[in-house]
Amino acid sequence: MITGTHAIVYAADAERARAFFRDVLGLPHVDAGDGWLIFRTPPAELAFHPTEQASAGSHELYLMCDDITTTVSDLRAKGVEFVDEVTDRGFGLMITLRVPGGGTLGLYEPRHPVAFDLPG
Repeated sequence: MITGTHAIVYAADAERARAFFRDVLGLPHVDAGDGWLIFRTPPAELAFHPTEQASAGSHELYLMCDDITTTVSDLRAKGVEFVDEVTDRGFGLMITLRVPGGGTLGLYEPRHPVAFDLPG
């Protein structure tokens, strides 16, 4: 039986990226040893898109929120850098944030039915 998803984000400076998720985003975590943090993520969902949008086998990771305006404001107050502005993509409102030492990560407020809160 599948019990969860383990996502991996490769970072040029994994220590800084881990500190960002721990200290700025405040995600609960466990230390798997020697500072190797594994974070509990919010509930998740998985979607498959046609290859017209990207090459087959590529993957994307987004954080979701209920109110992007408030979330962006709260994160900016904590010093989070955004690389663009909120845009309406039809399916939701999106923005991209910079993860120190770890590239960028999308954040969006969905405007579509979500699956992460479906019963078991």
